[in-house]
Amino acid sequence: MSTKTKNANGSIYDVDQVPPAGLFVGLSLQHMFSMFGATVLVPLIVGLNPGVALFSSGIGTLLHILITRGKIPAYMGSSFAFIIPMASLMKSFGYPAVAQGVFSVGVVYLIVALIVAKAGTKWIDKVFPPEVVGPIVIVIGLSLAGSAATNATMVTNAKGVSEYSIAAFSVAAITLAATIIYNMFLKKFLGMIPVLLGIITGYIAAVLFGLVDFTPVMNASWFAIPDFNSLFESTKFYPSAIISMAPLALVTISEHLGHLMVLNKITGRDFFKEPGLEHTLTGDGVASIAASLVGGPSVTSYGENIGVMQMSKVYSVAVVGGAAAFAIVFSFIGKLSALITSIPGAVIGGVGFMLYGVIAAAGLQIIVDNKIDYGKKRNLMIAAPVLVMGIGNFNLNFGHGVDFTGVAIATLVGIFLNLVLPKEAASEKD
Repeated sequence: MSTKTKNANGSIYDVDQVPPAGLFVGLSLQHMFSMFGATVLVPLIVGLNPGVALFSSGIGTLLHILITRGKIPAYMGSSFAFIIPMASLMKSFGYPAVAQGVFSVGVVYLIVALIVAKAGTKWIDKVFPPEVVGPIVIVIGLSLAGSAATNATMVTNAKGVSEYSIAAFSVAAITLAATIIYNMFLKKFLGMIPVLLGIITGYIAAVLFGLVDFTPVMNASWFAIPDFNSLFESTKFYPSAIISMAPLALVTISEHLGHLMVLNKITGRDFFKEPGLEHTLTGDGVASIAASLVGGPSVTSYGENIGVMQMSKVYSVAVVGGAAAFAIVFSFIGKLSALITSIPGAVIGGVGFMLYGVIAAAGLQIIVDNKIDYGKKRNLMIAAPVLVMGIGNFNLNFGHGVDFTGVAIATLVGIFLNLVLPKEAASEKD
């Protein structure tokens, strides 16, 4: 198939299409690089093994593709929603407690999937109409803006203290500019991998600015088995792990719904019906359960990869599966894994400015396409608190590792206001 030919939904390669071998490799690597920074950042913060997280993300993605019968292009990466409870459990009890928490998250997904299978999905239209979904999707993208800005301006000095860096700022700016230029002016094969090319350009700039430390790459062996752990390493039961992590699954489920809605929009499909929400939720749940069995963090679908699909117009499930396969292979190749780990935060931040913004723009597109009128007070009263709470991270912290993020609170507030507010304000009836 020529790369100039577009499908009816505007894609160059649709969900069920497979690009030629050379292009397939480039597109798959683009997806892998896009999710890599966030996927390994979570275990680095929590104290888990990054190689295991890379492996579990690949395995989780392949399981998700299998369970959804190869009908939805979704990549499973380390979830940020569980960082605080996982870090607390790791510090207090070690990985067995984290594993039990991760396992419980997967079980919650499976329970919700079972409910959906029995009760159907009509409730989604009532709970998540466009006037709620649009602002929530915007929040999903822009809630990551602070992380991108921090990565793009801060570096850790020799004393382990974060400090502002003009070099990091410069590298992030170069990465962003390169990604925009490649996206706008390149054609054919190169025009479909602007994010990958942007990361490569940013990495070269980072080397020139002295932000890359090659020592770990030089010291790494070519073949290295990740430090796998297991849910079954301890027979001790940790109730606090279940209490602190299982409820947060409802947060990532809401994000899951938001991601599906964005994918529905850009692909012109309805994934709630085919392969069905019960299958997509089951795929997420099984992916987290698999992660708990090897020593990885809980996983969830990644907005970064959705952003890549939206920019490249390549929605191929096979390409996402290829990224998963590369992640698994790279988790065993010590030098390659170390090389990718050496990508500085400035490069990830520069790309993040684009990818996270693309997600937010998809939320705006939902609002525009559905002609949501913000002259109506009801729509305004829903959107206003959702946007500010989510972007400002108005989180609810109960202590003991139980922390509901701003995205979670904003989602619940949006759902609640949509269900209780009347169709018209009293002043609009006069």
